[in-house]
Amino acid sequence: MIIEQKLRDIQSRAADIENQMNSGAASGDELTKLSKEYSRLNEILPLINEYFQIVAGISDANEMLNDTELREIANDQLHELNHKLPDVEKALQIALLPRDDADDNSVIMEIRAGVGGEESALFAGDLYNQYKSYALRQGWKVEVIEENATSLRGYKEIVFKIDGAGAYGRMKFESGIHRVQRVPETEAGGRIHTSAASVAVMPEAKEIDVVIEDKDIRIDIFRASGAGGQHVNKTDSAIRITHFPSGIVVTCQNERSQLQNKIAAMSVLRSKLYEKQREEQMSASNASRKSMVGSGDRSEKIRTYNFPEQRVTDHRIKLTLYKLDDILAGGAGLDEMIDALIAADQLEQLANMQ
Repeated sequence: MIIEQKLRDIQSRAADIENQMNSGAASGDELTKLSKEYSRLNEILPLINEYFQIVAGISDANEMLNDTELREIANDQLHELNHKLPDVEKALQIALLPRDDADDNSVIMEIRAGVGGEESALFAGDLYNQYKSYALRQGWKVEVIEENATSLRGYKEIVFKIDGAGAYGRMKFESGIHRVQRVPETEAGGRIHTSAASVAVMPEAKEIDVVIEDKDIRIDIFRASGAGGQHVNKTDSAIRITHFPSGIVVTCQNERSQLQNKIAAMSVLRSKLYEKQREEQMSASNASRKSMVGSGDRSEKIRTYNFPEQRVTDHRIKLTLYKLDDILAGGAGLDEMIDALIAADQLEQLANMQ
């Protein structure tokens, strides 16, 4: 049930923030914080206004029923407004759901080949190309941070950043085990093989989100090796950072200089620690809610790509799309899959609020 006083409070808060911003009373970090909150509230205000207009219209139409000359018009108006009201109420309920503060962040993604040898590495490459294409379609930027490529265009592992507003909000449900069923390039007998790759999606953390003490890390410098940039095997520019309290180790050798590799490696480390903190907080606060859609469990089999049948199945929401080529190309099919996952998570949250 929509609580009208809460909606009035949101309108009042938005007006208050607007006054503060226009008066110049806020500056620096405070202004940034207010701008972010106002942007969020401004998305909800049109729905709130529409809701109150409908409620007022229903009230007016009920009064018109007492007038015999206006009764027919009033009945038509009531029919239309009562038909619209549930849709607006549902849209408001979804808009008012608690929002993940990290949804607007850029993301760090890791793809690692699993069981399946070279075929798994090729599939990891397919997944990277899928997400790269999708990101570019969204107008986001993609930057490879670390890669361990194979001779057949695959990856044993690849770490990359997708830089764009709202990237995490759309990509976060991709975490988990992705499975492929197809005839490998290396298979002479034409038999279908099953292999897998794991995907991890982490919101990019800012320095204010995670504080890393110098005493808690060791930085090793070494000569880059393997497939990489033009400076590979020429300079001691690769960086390995070990974080003692967590045991997390991050390496980066793709950038042109030692400093650039250090900045990239620190960004990945910070995001890993941020995600670890978020997982611990979610585990503590959501002990009663086990979301299969949004659990982010990297050991969970979430999706199967079946080449012979040209289908992609997401096992969490039991959705199958016969658009394999389009999805792997990062096209509208992947958008359809992501939209369905977001909708399923919203419905689950609504059900848990009842």
